[in-house]
Order: sequence, then structure tokens, then C-alpha cells
Amino acid sequence: MNQWLNKMEKKYGKYAIPDLTRYVVGMYCIGAVLGMLDDITFLRLNIYYKWLCLDMNAIFHGQIWRLFTYLLEPYGFYRGMGFVISVLFLVIQVNLFFMFGRSLEQAWGTFRFNLYFFSGYILNIVAALILYLGPLHVPVYYAGFQYIYWAMFFAFAMIRPDVQFLVFFLIPVKVKWLAMLDAIYMAYLVVENTVLGIRYMNDGVNALYGLGCLSQAAAIVVAMANFLIFFFMTRDYRKISPQAVRKRQRQMKKKWDFRSNVHQAEVKRKFSVRHQCAVCGRTQEEFPDLEFRYCSKCEGNYEYCSDHLFTHEHVKK
Repeated sequence: MNQWLNKMEKKYGKYAIPDLTRYVVGMYCIGAVLGMLDDITFLRLNIYYKWLCLDMNAIFHGQIWRLFTYLLEPYGFYRGMGFVISVLFLVIQVNLFFMFGRSLEQAWGTFRFNLYFFSGYILNIVAALILYLGPLHVPVYYAGFQYIYWAMFFAFAMIRPDVQFLVFFLIPVKVKWLAMLDAIYMAYLVVENTVLGIRYMNDGVNALYGLGCLSQAAAIVVAMANFLIFFFMTRDYRKISPQAVRKRQRQMKKKWDFRSNVHQAEVKRKFSVRHQCAVCGRTQEEFPDLEFRYCSKCEGNYEYCSDHLFTHEHVKK
């Protein structure tokens, strides 16, 4: 699959948008402004859900712009001190999205990062179409694009698992552990929204809310599927193929045999040198604390221990 992506990049890489994160975060901020207009003012304009969200019924009646404007999902604001906290979390999220997006673009390249975002964009439209044409006939896809944003977090955790974040601005935690906790939470949200959606639809009174819960569950599944598909597509499976595994095993065996042969040669060289006194016959193997020297006055190669080096009779031929 990597080869296919490389071919696509060579052919269409020139059309990739550099620093796409800047535009994506810009859309997220526009959505935040829409959320502010809806939740802070008393106008209750509800602009996004009336005119911009992914309403498949409206799209089939000519409102094609919704296929693009659904990306502008509003961010929730609340009155009182909740407004200050909302602004604080919005600033934190924007900075995190910049860090995640630009790190992924640097690691993957501009083309693959563009492909990741646009595949998530298309998959959301496909999910909305399936829900609309399915037996439940879900007209409005309420979730928008927010979970695609957060799926970047999992991709970031895969390429930089040891980066530390300060939880509550105090506790340092590696991003890989946070990603595991977030994955568990995402799975919980899918189950919760599915159960609530079925319950409210069977109730009949809150059927519309039930459809919204189902669309939320679908959006989470789409975001995670987009991440998993892209992750497995970009992996180099040649490294884990049987041929590659056998090749690494052969290389490791050769390396181990080489080290073993060097060690054996060293041991053999060490013990092949056998020092023996020409007078008492003691050897270095039997008495490792003895020192052995050759006598320069003896004619021939005669070796003596430290006890007989100066007391022996010199050999003359």
C-alpha cells in the first residue's frame, strides 16, 4: 500500500496544500464563533443546524453547500464563568491542533497529511448518506467534523509516544498513556450513544434526539476508522513479512556466530600460552600467582618461575 501512496504522491503531490492545519484550525475557530453567537447571545440564531450542518434531506433538495459547510461545527460556550473556561479550553485545543497537525505533516509529508484529512471528510459524508438511506432514515448528521480533529491525537501518539503533557498543568504523563485512556473513552461514547439512540427511538417521544445520538456514535466510528485505515495503509509491511523476518534471523545468527568465534579464539589464545618452570616444572595453569621469566644468560628458550629465576644453573651448549 505504501508503494501505491508513493505513486499517488508523485502524480498528485503538487496539488497538496502546505500547512493545511492552519486552514483547518481556521474553520474550527469559525465554528467557535458560531457557537458563541448561539450560546452567549439571546438571539438563538442556530445558524449551523439551520443552514450549514450535514442535512442529507436538505442536500437532496439543492442545498449542496452543506457538503462543505458542515466542517464549521460550532464550539459550545456558556454564560457566566463558564464562558471564561470555554475560551480557555478553546485556546488550549487550538494550540494542540496546531501541534498535532504540524507534527503529522512533518512526519508524513504534506501529501499524506492532506490525504488523511480529506479521507476523513469524505468518510463523514459517506456515513451520513448511509444513515440517511438506511432503515433508520437519519436526516441530519449532527456530529460534524470534531472527532476527525481529535483522531489526530491518536496519530500523534503513534509517531511521538514519549512526549509528555502536564495533566491539570501539574502531572506529567506520556502521550501514549493518554491515547490509551482516550481510546477507552471513545469506545464508551460509541456504546453509550448507540444505547441511548435505540432507547429514545423506541420511546417515540424523543426520536429526534435518538437519531442525533446515533449520528454521534457513527461520527466517532468514522474518525477512528479513518485513523486506523490510514495507519495500516502507511505501515511498511515488508519489515514484518516472513522473508524479512527470516533475513533478520539469519543476520542475527551470523552476528552471534561471529561474536562466539571471536570469544572462543580469545579463550584459546589465552590458554594456549603455557608457562612452565624448567627447574621445578610448575605451570601457570596450576599456580596462576607465580610470575615466569625467560633467562637471558641461558642458551635457548628456558623459562623459570620467580623462585628459580636467579638461583638456577645457566644452561650452556
